[in-house]
This record gives sequence, structure tokens and C-alpha cells, in this order.
Amino acid sequence: MTISMLYYIMENLSNTIKRRFDHEASRQALKEKYEAKLIFAHQGGMFRAGPELIVLLNSLTQEEPVIVDLYDMPITVNKQTLLEETVERWQEQLNAWQVELAELSRER
Repeated sequence: MTISMLYYIMENLSNTIKRRFDHEASRQALKEKYEAKLIFAHQGGMFRAGPELIVLLNSLTQEEPVIVDLYDMPITVNKQTLLEETVERWQEQLNAWQVELAELSRER
């Protein structure tokens, strides 16, 4: 094996590792971007749209229950309004995240 071949192999390997690292860093940044977009204000509280909140709201029988927000503050909410907003935000952000992730994968 000549030195030029060895140099070519090392350069190729280095570029492959760099691309994979860049891809993983981009995926992580994308995840953090959309996780931040899941947080929203509602009736004086801050909530994170997600399965946990959706299940909680679906399990409650009262129309205006008191639930704890992201800052551990008890907030009286309109269950139906918060549920609709949560599901809408959850789906919008997941769909947008999926589209951007697919574009990122195609670039790879």
C-alpha cells in the first residue's frame, strides 16, 4: 500500500466520520427546536404539548380542573379548550419535525 493510497483512505474515512457527526448534531438541534415549540401559554400557565398532557386531560371528568403547569403552579383550565390546543400543537409540530427530518436525511 502506497502512502498516497493510505492518505486517500484516511481522508475518505475522516470525511465519512465528519458527515455522520454533522448529521447527528443536526438531528439533535432539530429535536431541540421542536421540543421548544411544544411549550405554550394557556390561561396563565405554561404547558408542554405531548401525550402526557393529552392523556391527563382525557382522563379528567371536570370541565375546569386544576392542573400543575411546567413551573409547578396550580392552574384552573378549561379542559376542552386546553385539550384541543394541545392536540393541535402536538400534531402541527410533529408533522413539521417529520418533514424537516426527512429533508435532512435526503441531504445525507
